[in-house]
Amino acid sequence: LVPIAELVVKSSYGLRLLPTHLLRSFGKTREVPVSGSSTRGLFTSDNREIEEMMNTAVFSHRCPGRVGCRTTTLIELSRSRTTCTSLIRRINTAMHKKRLSAQDLTKIYIDRVRTEDHTLNSYIEIDERGAMEQARIVDKKRASGEVLHELAGIPLAIKDNICVKTLPTTAGSKMLYGHGSTYDAEVVRSLKECDSILLGKTNMDEFGMGSTSESSASAPTRNPWNIAHVPGGSSGGSAAAVSAQLCVAALGTDTGGSIRQPSAFCGVVGLKPTYGTVSRHGLVAYCSSFDTIGAIASTVQDTAILHEAIRASNKMWRGEYDSSLRQATSRAPILLNASHLESYPLKGRRFAVIAEAIGEGLALGIRECFMKSVKQIENLGGSVDLVSCKTFDLGLPAYYVIALSEASSNLARLDGVRYGGLEELCGDSVGDIRNSRAQALGAEVRRRVLMGTYMLSSGYSDEYYSRAKQAQRAVCNELKNYLRQYDALLTPATADVAYRMGEKILDPLQMYTGDIMTVNVNLAGLPAIVVRSRAGVDHEGVEHLPLGMQFIGPHFGESQLLEIAHAFEVSTISTKFPERDILSSYL
Repeated sequence: LVPIAELVVKSSYGLRLLPTHLLRSFGKTREVPVSGSSTRGLFTSDNREIEEMMNTAVFSHRCPGRVGCRTTTLIELSRSRTTCTSLIRRINTAMHKKRLSAQDLTKIYIDRVRTEDHTLNSYIEIDERGAMEQARIVDKKRASGEVLHELAGIPLAIKDNICVKTLPTTAGSKMLYGHGSTYDAEVVRSLKECDSILLGKTNMDEFGMGSTSESSASAPTRNPWNIAHVPGGSSGGSAAAVSAQLCVAALGTDTGGSIRQPSAFCGVVGLKPTYGTVSRHGLVAYCSSFDTIGAIASTVQDTAILHEAIRASNKMWRGEYDSSLRQATSRAPILLNASHLESYPLKGRRFAVIAEAIGEGLALGIRECFMKSVKQIENLGGSVDLVSCKTFDLGLPAYYVIALSEASSNLARLDGVRYGGLEELCGDSVGDIRNSRAQALGAEVRRRVLMGTYMLSSGYSDEYYSRAKQAQRAVCNELKNYLRQYDALLTPATADVAYRMGEKILDPLQMYTGDIMTVNVNLAGLPAIVVRSRAGVDHEGVEHLPLGMQFIGPHFGESQLLEIAHAFEVSTISTKFPERDILSSYL
């Protein structure tokens, strides 16, 4: 076990991150004394290191008001070459023109899963019969002239910790092997009402505890861009399935970055909504204070379509009560095609780069790629400042103290009596429970449950849990203060490219620190989206691997966040998939 003392120690907020070399400072950034203030203008004389790095960027088209401003923008240059059009809408157009039916489309994806997924292991369960039957019903409705939702006939995948009545729900664990759900999760119910095709359940880290998808009770999932690397976790199966074109889009869950990190590693788009925007009814709980269901797709437009289908307002319209929801209204995002975007689509938008997120600890090439993406935002008309978040390094230890404490409580029900169990009992109830959990729960789950139980034990809850909650409030308040001034905060999605298989699984502390870029968003309950920026390189500098850009928005600001991410995405000249588009001949 990793000793608790190696993860957290006391400090002014009761917590401090170890190891201490991570994210200390950034170059010559001016220190901001109080929360809410900022370094005005990213390219000031005090930030020469940033300026020099930005001057080496490949973009030469400046934003309005800058020296050397030109009338042509990157958006205009890439309109004829953009690949970021909605796959869902292209499929709908093909179906409307009768070039493709729902049954044909479903069969294409099922056949691809059969031939390709034996290497990637992105799926745990496939429902071929159920998917083809639903596709037949959709084709019948379309033939009769019935008006259908955009997601009608679209093959989707569901993470294995979300309940589907017709499929087992195991959460990637032996403890729930063969467990059949008696009801559909609310998000699944919403998708079925849209006549979506549910292909199956995707692989994941056991109970969502992991960052590599290697702690699954089934075979570990691999990255479609390079099978020697991990796809990230815990929603690695969903991200890999979208990237490998084994489904059109997928649902994942995000507790501390479990949608955003695998989306960055697999080169897809992942949205973590505001906490309480999407119902958690039917989700196997890990940390109820942070768990959020979100969409993963190949483009921002497709992510927006899937998010609109599952967000809370759909249930509120039916007049149903759900304690996991927060009352809020949100408009639908307006996502124009590249040809209809303004020359400077981000003009008037204000952004802030978090200085601590681009300091020491970033892998080679990550900072340079991130700065090129920031440059691109300025080229699109956005105004970018550099700000300092004093509480940034408090987020990781606070998150793990709270998450592990809640996990130890939520997983107490897995006692071998109500769920799981042994084939042979010894007659001692305590011994049977101990043996059942020891045999059915993986090493990472046992580690986290023990750590959480320790932190909640008598004499330690005030020392760890209470102080972690204080740190959470400090992180939340600081981020909210900045988001009153800016439309979005910017950070790299991850501190490294996709890890090699087996690289982190044997070093839990290093795996935990890999969540440094994402956990603060969960502590504050904010929405965030990750969009692929540019290709990176692995540790040897050989294979190209995707990198992601994270946009963090205010509470219930998903629409604005999606619009910003869409403008950034369509200006990025990059491929969507590691292989040729399998539907190119139909669309």
